[in-house]
Amino acid sequence: MATILVIEDNQAIRENIVEILEMANYHVIEAADGKQGILAAETQQPDLIVCDLSLPILDGYVVLQVLNRDDKPCKVPFIFLTARSERAEIRKGMDMGADDYITKPFNPSELLSAIECQLRKATHTRVSSVKTAPLIPDLEEDPFKNLIKDRNIKNFRSKQIIYQEGTHPSCLYFILQGLVKTFRTDEDGKEFISGLYKEGDFIGYISVLEKTRYSDSAEAIGQVVLAIIPIEDFEELTTASKHAREQIIRMLTQTIEEKEVQLLRVAYDSLRKRAADALLTVFNKYNIAGDNNVGIKFSRGNLAALAGVAKESFARTLADFRDEHLIDIRNGVIYLLDIGKLNRLSN
Repeated sequence: MATILVIEDNQAIRENIVEILEMANYHVIEAADGKQGILAAETQQPDLIVCDLSLPILDGYVVLQVLNRDDKPCKVPFIFLTARSERAEIRKGMDMGADDYITKPFNPSELLSAIECQLRKATHTRVSSVKTAPLIPDLEEDPFKNLIKDRNIKNFRSKQIIYQEGTHPSCLYFILQGLVKTFRTDEDGKEFISGLYKEGDFIGYISVLEKTRYSDSAEAIGQVVLAIIPIEDFEELTTASKHAREQIIRMLTQTIEEKEVQLLRVAYDSLRKRAADALLTVFNKYNIAGDNNVGIKFSRGNLAALAGVAKESFARTLADFRDEHLIDIRNGVIYLLDIGKLNRLSN
């Protein structure tokens, strides 16, 4: 169970955050000002810190600055909570070392999504830090390492379009943080999800390789941070590196296989089977830690679009699954209670 430190001077807001986090099975530490927050961070060693920007005694900037003086190889993820929407204020916090920010007012899913994303990144960093670093950078094993490094960063809010179907690619995107869906819309306005992508994935690369217009649109699910890679740099790497070309072929092969399986299921599978498969697909795609107690924070509309069915039909099937104790739905989050049976339905 991860421990979250919440530093917030407004008691009502702090209690609301604590309630949300405890319901999501986090252990929560509270602090009402910056000084208490620093003391709690140093003595109780939380896994992540959610800190209001405007605090009495010491504000959020000072809290972050003091905690960043520590020379640990793996810093504690730090999320600013702010009512300020000015770009300069947010940029200042990010430049000082904050990992993310959430603007008040916020919804619970936005808060939980940001926290889970930063905890996954911190876990990955800790695992990587215990490995013995090679004397020579392992560029051939990971040919895209330098391609991604030190790129321009762009933030997308939830439901913001990243690129639009029918437009020409102007760059390549790499997901540094968050979740992305690609989708197509038919003549009747019905949406069909063509792909799901997570941190560490490239998106839009097929159109870049083929030099064609995008065949679908990409949209942020929750807050998303992307690295922007010039097309010419991508083309230069793929021309010069055999390993890069081989990795692209593997990416293309996996994408094609996933799309073929998805289309076959939409064409031939029953509604129950499609619903079970959609739930398992999202659960397995985004549950990097392999924790069976992690909930699915994916809208019913997105799940229905992934399954290729009407939203109303999917909602009725979810209700049936809940009655059969295959799933539970709490505060809009879906928890899989019987993964074995759902797998049998899917297969």
